[in-house]
Amino acid sequence: MTDAVFTGPEICAKEAHEVVAMLKAGEVSPAELIDAAMTRIGQVEPAVNATVTLCEDRARAARLDATHGDHPGWLAGLPIGIKDLTPVQGVRTTWGSLGFKDFVPEDSHPLVTRLETRGGVVLGKTNTPEMGAGANTFNAVFGRTRNPWDTSLNAGGSSGGAAVSLATGELWLSHGSDLAGSLRTPAAFCGVVGFRPSPGLAGPGPAGNGFHPEAVQGPMARTVRDCALFLDAMAGFDPGWAISFPPPDEPYQQAVLRADEKVRIAFSPTLGGFAGCSAQVEGYLRHALETVARAGGVVEEACPDLPGLDRAYRTLRGMLWASGTGRAPEHIQRHFKPTLAQNVQQGRDLTIDDVIDAQLVKSDLFDRMTGFLADFDVLACPVVGLMPGPVEQEYPQEIDGEPLTDYIDWLKFSFLSPTTGLPSVSVPVGLSDTGLPVGIQLIGTHRGEARLLQVARTIELACGGPLGPIDPVTRDG
Repeated sequence: MTDAVFTGPEICAKEAHEVVAMLKAGEVSPAELIDAAMTRIGQVEPAVNATVTLCEDRARAARLDATHGDHPGWLAGLPIGIKDLTPVQGVRTTWGSLGFKDFVPEDSHPLVTRLETRGGVVLGKTNTPEMGAGANTFNAVFGRTRNPWDTSLNAGGSSGGAAVSLATGELWLSHGSDLAGSLRTPAAFCGVVGFRPSPGLAGPGPAGNGFHPEAVQGPMARTVRDCALFLDAMAGFDPGWAISFPPPDEPYQQAVLRADEKVRIAFSPTLGGFAGCSAQVEGYLRHALETVARAGGVVEEACPDLPGLDRAYRTLRGMLWASGTGRAPEHIQRHFKPTLAQNVQQGRDLTIDDVIDAQLVKSDLFDRMTGFLADFDVLACPVVGLMPGPVEQEYPQEIDGEPLTDYIDWLKFSFLSPTTGLPSVSVPVGLSDTGLPVGIQLIGTHRGEARLLQVARTIELACGGPLGPIDPVTRDG
């Protein structure tokens, strides 16, 4: 799909499932993979600033528990990245905030523990905007993460460091999280796959608010098959985790291998007029879906009505910010960037009627989407309605001349999945006229991760994917 240059260690360009197979066969060791990853990180970090905290000694000291070697998500010693919103025992964890710049947790997040139990070796923490707020990855602790396809542009957020670590070949798999497209937007901007699972599948969400379903953890990878591998490693029921539920009996990787061209896709470039999309992005997505249709898929332009989505999502988001980040001590909050402080205040200003209305709308939208998807495998739409902007720009002000109202208005395509609890994915469909990745968002059925991954794989194959990894294309910011 691309003629991009990659000059890193050869093994860094291999897909994660290939490297895991090599680990299982004894053809390569975790230590050799750490060596290769550290070499690649040294090559590209000055240009992109993605993996901002390394824990090489901790990774080299890791001991694998072979009793889990038969698990379908067994990673066998593969180095992985963890987003800097998620604690790793003994490793600096800052949440991208000056108030936590020297914080070193005594315990890991339960999902990190699960991944390490299943053979993942944490090599570093990836960059995020402060407290994960925003879709441009920058903060006062580590600075800006840059898009490897053009370093004058932003990489998206909030899992921007994770996406860039994959796109440049620093890591084979990288963890992220998502409230307003934080797994999906950086995946689209950087040419990788970002998968938002159903709430409760991939471990608990925000600490102290385990029943909140809008913020979830999830996998990122360079290919759909690798994303399925990482989801297998993350997924599982734990009675101590609120809203936890088990995956299906068949591993997600096996489901992906059964993908074929017989997919049924509904497409809406604006979600029925809900969100703005540039003519440029719409054209790229239409071209990609025409390719899928020529390969044997069915694509129909359709979308259910989505009444109340904007207000309901903003209310649910505000509740999360006010109940989590907004409870931080004053000495932490005084460092917050203005847009983060605004998020917290909007949550505090909610009324009980706002909360009641949001819950009712949420239920109605779930019913509408469930009924709609009885006739389709997925609803396809943009991830975001425009291409990446300058790295210095916190958020865009307009789309094709139409003004945007605020800091999250340009992310409206991301609202539907967290509001309804339906899984979604961003998968690359090619490059723009200027050589930048283009991603499409697919929203699946209730707990329909397996079919969603199959459709994503079908699109990936039809569009000539996957992309990367690449050497950063360095341009002045």
